[in-house]
Amino acid sequence: MREILPVLSGWYGAGVPFGLATVVAVSRSAPRAPGAAMAVGPDEEVVGSVSGGCVEGAVFELAREVVATGTARLETFGYSDTDAFAVGLTCGGELTVLVRPVTPSRDPAFGTLAASVAAGEPVTLATVTDGPAALGAALAVRPDRVAGSLGTAGLDAAVTADARGELALGATGLRHYGPRGQRREDAVTVFLHSFAPPPRMLVFGAIDYAAAVARIGDFLGYRVTVCDARPVFATPSRFPEGVEVVVDWPHRYLRGTRTDERTVICVLTHDPKFDVPLLEEALRRPAAYIGAMGSRRTHGDRRRRLVEAGLGEPELARLRSPVGLDLGARTPEEVAVSVAAEIVALRWGGTGAPLTGTAGAIHGHPPENRSNYP
Repeated sequence: MREILPVLSGWYGAGVPFGLATVVAVSRSAPRAPGAAMAVGPDEEVVGSVSGGCVEGAVFELAREVVATGTARLETFGYSDTDAFAVGLTCGGELTVLVRPVTPSRDPAFGTLAASVAAGEPVTLATVTDGPAALGAALAVRPDRVAGSLGTAGLDAAVTADARGELALGATGLRHYGPRGQRREDAVTVFLHSFAPPPRMLVFGAIDYAAAVARIGDFLGYRVTVCDARPVFATPSRFPEGVEVVVDWPHRYLRGTRTDERTVICVLTHDPKFDVPLLEEALRRPAAYIGAMGSRRTHGDRRRRLVEAGLGEPELARLRSPVGLDLGARTPEEVAVSVAAEIVALRWGGTGAPLTGTAGAIHGHPPENRSNYP
């Protein structure tokens, strides 16, 4: 939903009703993860997608209906051997979609969500999807305050506590409660959609490869920073708009920068005086991915120096070097695709193997419809 929020915020600010469809559960080979969203606004304008095209037509009609009636709907789309075209989702998976009407007068939670995401502040949107509570009722939960209501004070309190816990992890998924927030009951189902600030990509070494990696990192939704100690190379004009460019010694910059379990670190300096102290710092802090460019000979020399610096096997095992997957890449852009492919594979547990040689579900999802990457 993050990508379509600017458009939705414009409709919301103008007081224009719109129908918002959100994927709240998936199974098997469903094409989109929970949190994927599509909206139908004024003049039947459509933004976003819930299935990559399979069931958008049906969802479009549902969105028009909920705007006209003011009543939310929950629908499941799957595959049937006897009626595949009527059901719509021909990939073999199943999607459960909540479609609800949104207006400023009835949904203050959406306004808080949109403002928080625009400001880069963490927020979780909790929405009732089933049970003896108002379907589509929404509660926006920030670390410091909440907006909206799910119907009862007890349910609001229980969901607020859980939403703040999920927000710390950047997690998204379904939770179950009693009508008044009882923990040991499951009558009410609530979808928690966490919007943590975008994960960071830190690229060290302001070379042509760095520009390509920064570009694809920005495309994938990372907040990208490029750092190099050489001011002649670390100039904003050499990098995509929106990429932060820092002139500093890489290890010193990283030492003063917060990283977490979603941070991606790409070391492209290819020079021991930069690489070794930088990797010594990187491998001792939280990060989702740490990759370093260089030949196998360079990697061997780099590893020896890191051992001499006191790093053990558990830390060294985190290093992806030489960086990227074996795609036969040659140009900076092709190498960037190789690096991005490795990051995505590591993030979701992919093998990097051609799909033509594999079996089973193509669109895998984390257990219990939960994802650490909203």
